Amino acid sequence: MASISNSAVAFTGTTASDLLRSSKSGGANGIPLRTLGKARFSVKTRDLSVVAKVRKVKKHEYPWPEDPDPNVKGGVLTHLSHFKPLKEKPKPVTLDFEKPLVALEKKIIDVRKMANETGLDFSDQILSLENKYQQALKDLYTHLTPIQRVNIARHPNRPTFLDHIFSITEKFVELHGDRAGYDDPAIVTGIGTIDGKRYMFMGHQKGRNTKENIMRNFGMPTPHGYRKALRMMYYADHHGFPIVTLIDTPGAFADLKSEELGQGEAIAHNLRTMFGLKVPIVSIVIGEGGSGGALAIGCANKLLMLENAVFYVASPEACAAILWKTAKAAPKAAEKLKITGPELCKLQVADGIIPEPLGGAHADPSWTSQQIKNAINEAMDELNKMDTEALLKHRMLKFRKIGGFQEGVPVDPIRKVNMKKKDEPVAGKTPVIELEYEVEKLKQQISKAKESSSKPMELALNEMIEKLKKEIDLEYSAAVEAMGLKGRCLNLREECLKANSQDQLMHPVLMDRIEKLSDEFNKGLPTAPNYTSLKYKLDMLKEFSIAKSNLEKKGKGEELKLDINKKLKEVMDQPEMKEKMQALKAEVQKSGASSAADLDDGTKERISKMKKEIELELASVLKSMDLNVEIVRAKELIDQDLKAKVESLEEETNKKIENLVKSSDLKNTIKLLKLEVAKAGKTPDAASKNKIEALEQQIKRKLSAAISSSEIKEKHEELQAEIKALECDGGLNGSLKNDDLKEASSKYAAGEDGLERGDCSLSSKQSELHRALLIRRYSTSCIIVVRHRVLFRGKG
Repeated sequence: MASISNSAVAFTGTTASDLLRSSKSGGANGIPLRTLGKARFSVKTRDLSVVAKVRKVKKHEYPWPEDPDPNVKGGVLTHLSHFKPLKEKPKPVTLDFEKPLVALEKKIIDVRKMANETGLDFSDQILSLENKYQQALKDLYTHLTPIQRVNIARHPNRPTFLDHIFSITEKFVELHGDRAGYDDPAIVTGIGTIDGKRYMFMGHQKGRNTKENIMRNFGMPTPHGYRKALRMMYYADHHGFPIVTLIDTPGAFADLKSEELGQGEAIAHNLRTMFGLKVPIVSIVIGEGGSGGALAIGCANKLLMLENAVFYVASPEACAAILWKTAKAAPKAAEKLKITGPELCKLQVADGIIPEPLGGAHADPSWTSQQIKNAINEAMDELNKMDTEALLKHRMLKFRKIGGFQEGVPVDPIRKVNMKKKDEPVAGKTPVIELEYEVEKLKQQISKAKESSSKPMELALNEMIEKLKKEIDLEYSAAVEAMGLKGRCLNLREECLKANSQDQLMHPVLMDRIEKLSDEFNKGLPTAPNYTSLKYKLDMLKEFSIAKSNLEKKGKGEELKLDINKKLKEVMDQPEMKEKMQALKAEVQKSGASSAADLDDGTKERISKMKKEIELELASVLKSMDLNVEIVRAKELIDQDLKAKVESLEEETNKKIENLVKSSDLKNTIKLLKLEVAKAGKTPDAASKNKIEALEQQIKRKLSAAISSSEIKEKHEELQAEIKALECDGGLNGSLKNDDLKEASSKYAAGEDGLERGDCSLSSKQSELHRALLIRRYSTSCIIVVRHRVLFRGKG
């Protein structure tokens, strides 16, 4: 702050600064102002005194070096911007379509951790995993859909306007304010140099975290921001600075206050002014460019876009909500809007695409900034060659040619139906890692939805099966091309079409050629480079087809079950049937019988007759539903489930004994027994007999221990309990008699007694003998017969 006293003194051709520099008595000549900020000083020249004081300001941390220019002490430009590096590194954000890559990243981290902990060399495994990750990343980012590019453009860690500016400029001075009392932080403007050339930079500034986003209003400018940009455009035009604008906004801020302050007027004023500026203008879309909010600083001679940037008149979500009444249709809207760089270049809206690294601009911001710098230099070199008139005409023609309308040219009537030719769909294979992720997700959904409704799962299965069929067709086409059979296939196809068009039978020679080509293809298919992915997709198609078939069978079975239960209820609710049942019940109660055995013969006969009538009535109803009906009596019905359990237990026991017999310990014992029997001959002495008996007892104990293992014993007890339960419920109906059980038990006991007495000599058939003993113990013929049941079988 400076104050001048004795204002009555007249200065004739001399300024206060001249007097300050020429003063000798004050000794202020050559003293920098920084040293003068510590204390008030006074210089007296006749009747003039000058008093100055420099206000101290708070020092900030900034992204540039402290002293980049040795000629300027204390650094340059440090007081001109509040943008500074983040104290914490931003957290990594994984988009939905990038989730398949997370598993590979985790594997690489785990292997590296294991290598560090164990000290072993896992470099080959790490290199293999890294190559696989890079290939998966390449496959993913070279086949991005429009909605995926929208998500990348909105990535929270994507570099902002100021991130790029500080990377590409040697010096940058931020300029503030619209000279009407406001400074909108959502638009940043300033002068900077690239390779020694001065440019006026302006662009939308988003925040790098929640706090900054709130301060920057999420990159959505108010009218003050556009008026600030307009002021800087006039400034650049006056001084001859080329203009570079970086666009990254969802759109202009559309609140009530902005509309009251003239949002539409501010944007329109910018559009009109930009077409009259006499300096070159280059606009670059670095993120998302939304509607008029982007166009207000985007009327340039050259419009460039980063590879994963988008430029739209309405966001995909807004478009979907208008056309399809739901924001969930955003992927479809993004595809129809043609908002990506390649599509806009085809429509001549954009003039070029700036490449991004794999993973998006946030994967390598400095490399992306360097590509932007190169693009600016190339575009400006081209535009600086034009004079003012050519520059203005070039800018006007760029926007006039958008749309490609022609007047006075007759249009073909057929093309009038749809003026724009439909682009042929480009068939592209889904990356295997992405398909694996979708398959695993569907499998989890199937396992979770077993008890719920099958209709949604059936739709999901149908979609996956159709997708797999298309993928398999593409894989087969790739395999044919890789094997060098494409030309022969096309020739054969043309010949077949020619034969079919003439309504002739296919010639035997042609059929033979087709068979030979098919055999050659089948033999060479395992050597194709894409055989692994083809086999995986074929296996998945087979698995999902089986799952679909089972789901359909389950659905039909449930429907049939409901229909049958409904018909049975109708039969039992008939008045005649109800009367007969009530009469029979009353007669049984009147007789006072406590069990079925106490009933007299007449009552038993009437009950039997009533059961037959119900069975016949039910059979006739079910036949009316196109079902084959077969009535099976108790003695003819066998419980297959229990029989299977018995057979499984028998098989498991046999395997246990076989393994035991093959074991070295038991083998040696059996060999010793054979030697002792051979030595003893036909008339063994007492010592030989004792040795043989001891060896037999040893073998018997080992076999008995194997048979009596806890696992087999538990299964045997479960089967016995199940049989007893069926006997209690009357389910066996006498088919499994006590005599049979006693006979089986006696046989088993006899077998054991014989073994104890030594009657069972272990000769060459010792394993068969003990297996027979085990089967006699556990494989009692259990025929489970259930009381009268009606079995239903559908036709086919």
